[in-house]
Parts: sequence; C-alpha cells; structure tokens
Amino acid sequence: MKVNVGVLSAGGDCPGINSAVHWLVNSALDRDLVPVRGVMFNILGIRDGWKGLVEINPDKRASVNQWIMRLDNDVVRTWDRYGGTRLGTSRINPLAPQDDKTEIIVKNCKKLGLDALVVLGGSENLGVAYRLYKEGVKIIGIPKTIDKDLSETDYTLGFDSAVNIITEDIDRLRVTAGSHNRIFVVECMGRKAGWLALEGGEASGAAIILIPEHDFLMDRVVELLKMRKKAGERYSIVLISEGAKPRGMEPVRERRGKDGFGHFYLGGVGGFVAEEIEKSSNMEVRYVALRHLQRGGAPTAYDRRMGRKFGVAAIDMIVNEDFGRMVALHQGRIESVPLKKALDKLHLVDVEQYYNTKNYRTLDQII
Repeated sequence: MKVNVGVLSAGGDCPGINSAVHWLVNSALDRDLVPVRGVMFNILGIRDGWKGLVEINPDKRASVNQWIMRLDNDVVRTWDRYGGTRLGTSRINPLAPQDDKTEIIVKNCKKLGLDALVVLGGSENLGVAYRLYKEGVKIIGIPKTIDKDLSETDYTLGFDSAVNIITEDIDRLRVTAGSHNRIFVVECMGRKAGWLALEGGEASGAAIILIPEHDFLMDRVVELLKMRKKAGERYSIVLISEGAKPRGMEPVRERRGKDGFGHFYLGGVGGFVAEEIEKSSNMEVRYVALRHLQRGGAPTAYDRRMGRKFGVAAIDMIVNEDFGRMVALHQGRIESVPLKKALDKLHLVDVEQYYNTKNYRTLDQII
C-alpha cells in the first residue's frame, strides 16, 4: 500500500524545521521498515506553508510543479544541518473570518491524493491544522516555535537555537558595554511567553530580565541599575521580551495594524525602557533589538536531535493512524498528545516558581 504524505511549515521559520523534514523523509523511505509497517510512503513537500495549499491548482501540472516538491533521501540529504525552512513558509491565516480558505484547502488535499498532512507550526498554525482535521484532513502536528509557548510538550523546535543566539549576542554586547561603561537594553522575542528572555538571560547572566507574565515597575528597574553602579559594576545588561510592559501600560507596538491572526505587531519596548532609564539617571544607555537574528543560523545539536525525534515520530503516528494529534516531548520521552489539548492554553512562565518579582531575574540567578 502506498501512502501519500504532505508536509509543510507554517508561520515563522526557525532552526530545526529542516532537520525534522530530513528525518521524516528518511524514516518514511526506509526500505527495511516496509515489511514491518506494511506500507510505503511518497512524501510531498508543500512550498510556502498554507499559501501553497491555497494557491495550487492540482489540475495543472505547472502549478503542481510550482507548489509541490517531491522529497526523497537525495533531496533532503543535507537539510538537517541548515536553519530556516527549505520548504519555505508564509504568515497567512487561511481561516481568517473575512477570507476563509478551508474548503479550498480540503479540496486541494483531496485532489493531490494526500492521505496525511504533517504540519510544523506554533499555536496559531496548529490551530489551523486542528480545524482542518475536524473537516476531514488527516493531520499530524509537530511543535515548532522559538517562544516555547505550546502546552503539552516540554520542547518546541527552534527554542534552544534561539536561546544560544541570544546568549552569544549578549556575550558580544558585554565587550562594548564594559568598554564604554554603558547599560544595554536588549529586546528579544516573546509575545506572551517569557521563556526566551528568562532562559537566555539566565544563560548570559543578564542583570535584569523582564517578561510578559509579570508587569514591571520602571522605577524599580532604575533603582536596581543604580544599585549595581554604586556597587562598582561598570555595565549592566537588561534583557526584555517584546511582550513585556510597565505596570499600567499597554504593550508597545512596532507599527499599526494586525497580522492574519489578529495580533498587534509588537516591538520597541526595549527602546522605551532605554529612554526611561536615561531620563531618570545619569547613565548612558543603548538599545538593541535582536528581532529576526534569533531565528537565523544553523540549528544547535539539540534542535537537530529533536528534529530527528519529532520527524521520525510523525511517520510512526501516521502508520498507527494517530491523527489529530501532535508529537510531544514529556520527561525525555517522545509521545503524542491530542492537538485540541495542546491548543487549549499557552505554556507560560510560572512566575511563582521561576521568577524573582523583586529583583527581576530568575529565582536562582546570582549576579
């Protein structure tokens, strides 16, 4: 029996996606497993995420060639060592109320003969996948988000690589901060979950960490920095999530408008904090927004390994017909969880357990 499997990455790119696709293909096409599984696989890579399934015309060969990439071991041979997504991705929401493409996607999946669809995405795009599952598409989800805000899994692809990038960039900033006796406010991603700032700040030894889960007092931030200067510290690093905000204020927006999922474009809170510190002190402050640097570069060893585990698990789930579910890591074990349960709530920082609300850092962090 031949099983046609489509695979796409949706939403933001990150290291680890290519590794997952590489090992999904390798596992699917492993000839030694055919007698055990009783099935053979044909893997179709869908270009540019949901856009590919919306724009494709399955009745026209040119359109199929444009939006479909046939994947085999030769095609994906080196993918696991590269960041980003070789399949491409897009930020569109195909289920937007004003322009719902559900029927088009379901129809195109049927015309392409897809027996299953593997989706690598975060909460919004796995939400799209779950909606399609309810419409009859056989869905398998792989958690992919540098924010690590998906529940029911201990890990999401891209997080470790992003934390490493934050750590490396702050290490570089320390050199110039110490040379000039400056404060650097570094803004990282994290709309609602502060895991990147918390773990990146812990790894880099940032003096102050500000996260979305706990609104901070600007006066307290300034006070802590003055205390460090009085103690003889030449410089300080303040690491802040893009979704963090001062108490009593709304999140700072990068620009007007919303994305396809109804979210405001965040960014710039680090600049606001830097200005407020300079107004309230005689300290010199610089602001750096890491933005898409956090998504770039090659995957770390951990993301390569997790990509392998998640990709292989996705094929096993198809064999076992575990549709409507997501690959997950639980206490070192690879499991599967219902997509609906994974999407019920976001995985946020437990402030009481992990965060020092007085000194704005991790509870066990010593500066």
